[in-house]
Amino acid sequence: MRLLLVEDDGMIAQTVLGAMRRAGYAIDWAEDGRAAELSLSDAVYDLVLLDLELTQRDGIDVLNRYRKGGGVAVIIILTAADAVGDRILGLDAGADDYLMKPFDLDELAARVRTSLRRRTGHRQPVYSHGELTLDPAAHEVRKSGQVLYLVPREFDLLQALIEEPVRVFRRAELEKKLYGYGEEVSSNTIEVHVHSLRRKIGAEQIVTIRGVGYRLRWLQ
Repeated sequence: MRLLLVEDDGMIAQTVLGAMRRAGYAIDWAEDGRAAELSLSDAVYDLVLLDLELTQRDGIDVLNRYRKGGGVAVIIILTAADAVGDRILGLDAGADDYLMKPFDLDELAARVRTSLRRRTGHRQPVYSHGELTLDPAAHEVRKSGQVLYLVPREFDLLQALIEEPVRVFRRAELEKKLYGYGEEVSSNTIEVHVHSLRRKIGAEQIVTIRGVGYRLRWLQ
């Protein structure tokens, strides 16, 4: 799952970025309204954490333009505004939820999880590949009916592969799916995730195309 944080307060932003990354999400940061619009036009996000009081362009304007342009990501407004009218404006403009500042990071993480479950439950199927099944809404993977425990980035890696099982993914493509822009990624990070995932789902399930990347095994 890929998130975007739109927040002009650097201290708040770093705190939220750290919390979301520890929870296993890839998350980018836009520091003002104009940067948010550029990010939303350049990348596809599953969920956006949007402050309302922004420079360059205010949050309601960003939200209106995004929805009118066909944007479908979940939007959670983060705002210090006390007026009920501001929250109503946000919801009427297309926001899915809101959270008042200052907020608890555990509550924020719970809102994100709940919102993503609702989104995936409405829009994504259960994926099957041989004896593997992946349910995005339940965040569950099974092999031959047995539930497997995957950490968030292992789950995201398998989801990327199982959504397009005949495609060979280059390492850089997988990094973009698992990590936010500017997040430090070591040269062997994807290899480590692949190795760990293979131990859980079976080494034969993921094929290395030497010099190119990875794909799921072809089914007979």
